[in-house]
Amino acid sequence: MFTVALTGGIASGKSTVSALFAERGVDIIDADIIARRLVEPGQPTLAALFEAFGRDIANADGTLDRARLRDRVFSDVAVRQRLNAILHPRIFQEIDADIGRATPPYCVVVVPLLFETARQAVFDRVLLVDCAADVQLERLLRRDRLDPEQATAILDCQASRAQRLSIADDVIDNAKDAASLAQRVESLHNFYLFLATDRNSPA
Repeated sequence: MFTVALTGGIASGKSTVSALFAERGVDIIDADIIARRLVEPGQPTLAALFEAFGRDIANADGTLDRARLRDRVFSDVAVRQRLNAILHPRIFQEIDADIGRATPPYCVVVVPLLFETARQAVFDRVLLVDCAADVQLERLLRRDRLDPEQATAILDCQASRAQRLSIADDVIDNAKDAASLAQRVESLHNFYLFLATDRNSPA
C-alpha cells in the first residue's frame, strides 16, 4: 500500500485537506480519531492514563477530561513526554492495522505530530499543509475560543514551521481560496495515483 502522511500544525487546515482527498475516494486514517477511540471508557489506554496521571483527569461519568489533561500537558514538559510515551506507540499500532485494511492504490494518514514522533521515514510521501504562523494563531483562537496565552503555549509545544517543511515532500499552501485548495489536492491526487500505480507495476 502506497502511504501519504498528511501533517501540519494545529489549525493549519489538515481536516479540510483530508476531506478533499476523501471526496476523491481515498481512504483516510486519522491519528487524532484513533487517539479519541483509544481513550473511550473501558479502553486499556484510558486506564493507563488514569494510572499515570490520577483520577483528577476524569469527568464525573468516567470519561477523560480532555481540557484538564490538555492544561497539564501544555504546562509541564515531563507530563507531555509521559503522555506521549503512553499514546504514541498505541496510536501507530492502530495506524499500521488500518493501513492493512485500506483500499489501494494509496491511502492518506493524518499525523499532526509527524516531525515530533520522527515517523516520516515509514511513509512513502509526506504532505505538509502549510500556513503562516500568524494565520495559524488566528484560526486557533477562532476555532477553539482560547485566550492568546493558551493558544501560543499550544503552538510553542509543536514543531516549528521550518521543521515541518524540512521533512515535506509536497506542500499545500492553505492560505489561498477554496477553489485553489481543491485544485492543488486534485493535482496531488493524480500524482499519488501515478506513483502508487508505477510502484506496483511489473518490472
